[in-house]
Amino acid sequence: RVQLVESGGGSVQSGGSLRLSCVFPEYTPNYCVAWFRQAPGKERAGVAGSDSDGSTTYADSVKGRFTISRDNANNDKNTVSLQMNNLEPDDSGTYYCATDHGPCGGRYGSNYYTLEYAFGWWGQGTQVTVSS
Repeated sequence: RVQLVESGGGSVQSGGSLRLSCVFPEYTPNYCVAWFRQAPGKERAGVAGSDSDGSTTYADSVKGRFTISRDNANNDKNTVSLQMNNLEPDDSGTYYCATDHGPCGGRYGSNYYTLEYAFGWWGQGTQVTVSS
């Protein structure tokens, strides 16, 4: 079992920035990872993905504002970040990090980051609130 721990959530005003982090053990060097979010009363939806080949992909609603990145400097743990700029109230919700063996794009297509079943391990979530 791979345990993921997210952090970095908080409350900001519209136009502000937050940086989320997701830390998990190095279970394989070839992993894919995604960030999902769930707003109250809505289904969980993928917002960004990073595949084992280094490619990244984003939902249209966050393109140009969010950046997903990896920090593999620590050989024992992986850190995946989601830099969120120019935040909007619709970005509010609980953000979840998820991972599985890559390549995910090759198995599920370019929209893998939107598919919950593509990921076997999930974090507990971190809350983001954006006020207008």
